Amino acid sequence: MEPYEHYLDSLAKVAVHVGLGLQEGQELLITAPIEAVPLVRKITEYAYKAGSPLVSVLYDDEAAHLLRFQHAPEASFDKAPQWLYNGMAEAFQAGAARLHIAGSDPNLLGGQPPEKVARANRARSLAYRRVLELITTHHINWSIVAYPQPAWARAVFPGLPEQEAVRKLWEAIFKASRLDTPDPVATWKAHNQRLAERVAYLNQKRYHALHFKGPGTDLLVGLADDHLWAGGAVQAKNGVVCNPNIPTEEVFTAPHKDRIEGVVRSTKPLSYLGSLLEDIEVRFEKGRVVEATAKSGADVLNRVLQTDEGAKSLGEVALVPHSSPIAQSGLLFYNTLFDENAASHIALGQAYSECIQGGSQLSPEELEAKGANRSLIHIDWMIGSGEVDVDGITASGQAEPLMRKGEWV
Repeated sequence: MEPYEHYLDSLAKVAVHVGLGLQEGQELLITAPIEAVPLVRKITEYAYKAGSPLVSVLYDDEAAHLLRFQHAPEASFDKAPQWLYNGMAEAFQAGAARLHIAGSDPNLLGGQPPEKVARANRARSLAYRRVLELITTHHINWSIVAYPQPAWARAVFPGLPEQEAVRKLWEAIFKASRLDTPDPVATWKAHNQRLAERVAYLNQKRYHALHFKGPGTDLLVGLADDHLWAGGAVQAKNGVVCNPNIPTEEVFTAPHKDRIEGVVRSTKPLSYLGSLLEDIEVRFEKGRVVEATAKSGADVLNRVLQTDEGAKSLGEVALVPHSSPIAQSGLLFYNTLFDENAASHIALGQAYSECIQGGSQLSPEELEAKGANRSLIHIDWMIGSGEVDVDGITASGQAEPLMRKGEWV
């Protein structure tokens, strides 16, 4: 018997019924690392029991991906399988739900030339753009969950034998994903209600900007015109309520791409495309990054900023209390799905249309006119901690305390 059967069963059930809200008659497309086969099979079982007529799975093999960087010709790094992403977009346009299983090796590409990593990522981002737009506009119900593959577990628990590291990462995922209760589905319902109350409060306040203040950080983030806060469960355009991220602790909205000023320092490392970016420091003027440094991964950071014009501005600002279960675990997960839910954060790149009033009915140009950023990328990095304060700034310029030492006031 699979040694983690209990974990698999609980996570698969929550993925299908809370994460996706999968509907009878709805197809499902799963993308996953090849190591996650046991979880994929359990999710597939629950999906068919929920009435899905077809579950399709696309596996990613990181070892094969690494071989590309070691042996492929130079021209390889400007190519991406457009045909594959066209097919994914076609599936979502036809109404299929999307589930991604996270769990990549955070150090996979650490030793590879940053220029090749950046080129390959840009080629993929261009080919993937239509898929990303369908996801960020919530055209369909979608979700992300995680599977503790060995390379990831070794990164999180480097001093432990592999089997013990995997067991501990399973336990951490299980707790962070609120599965350690007698009825996880009911637990998620209550959690979503708490997030909804926070969202309602912020939407009622209609702040003009947020001011982050802490060590190395003095950042004013203007909010987009007609912005909306969101968090927890969302209703997709197809009417299905889903939880895009399992776990989630954040409430978030869209910054105004032209109204960001000041300096900000990351409070946790960012694991991105196999590279670790530590101690990121960025200065914004008129919404754009004008200076960017990092203790490690600076090359990758600066190449990311060159992806397109929108990569130099922000598409998301999110508030997360320092008392979140993920922050309190004391772990660095080297995975944005978890680490972004340990601290307040910002994201370079694409904004979510759900964060603009009536956004799902607006064109990309109309969204942009309200300040929503547009880009090929969306990269979250953490700027909150127990030392960071956040004020809401009213339209008249008055500062109201929102967070003190990382906790809601």
